[in-house]
Amino acid sequence: MEASKEKANIRKFLLENRDAISFDLIKIASKAIHKNLKKIDDFRQAKFIAGYYPIGSEVKTQEIMQEVLADGKTLALPKVRGEDLEFRKVTDFGNLEKSGFGIMEPKDWCNIIEDIDVILVPTVGITRDGIRLGYGYGYYDRFLKKTGAKIIALTYAKQIVRNIPQAENDIKVNWIVTESECIDASKRG
Repeated sequence: MEASKEKANIRKFLLENRDAISFDLIKIASKAIHKNLKKIDDFRQAKFIAGYYPIGSEVKTQEIMQEVLADGKTLALPKVRGEDLEFRKVTDFGNLEKSGFGIMEPKDWCNIIEDIDVILVPTVGITRDGIRLGYGYGYYDRFLKKTGAKIIALTYAKQIVRNIPQAENDIKVNWIVTESECIDASKRG
């Protein structure tokens, strides 16, 4: 089976699996992921943090973002521009608006942030050595290729799989944070 078809099958299975999680369990797991995220030195010491506003059954990041802002750090969220992502500074959720994709994005007047210490990325699935499966559009991989930021994937433990076919343009993550553990993927594989 060709890699892209295999990825599509894995993606479909994992999204169905993730979407079956109850909202209450998502909230509980997201709180535990937030707690575990704070154990990672790269995250704690970062001054410029790129995050994402969750959609559907993704890990809820609102409390993480509120804490980043409360700690006086710079928070940037992604905005789709053509085929690319740019990260723009957000000072509160009032800086956001719903995009054409139905995703909350920074408004056009928010400043672009180039220097990012840590980027939190959503995942559909991931391997323990950091091969991330996204939604298949490549936005994050194109951005991650250009940044020196530490990459931290936030995911539920049940989204970790043994194998994901890796394409040449797939960028591996440095850390994986679940409700039960922090995995230093840069020391694996």
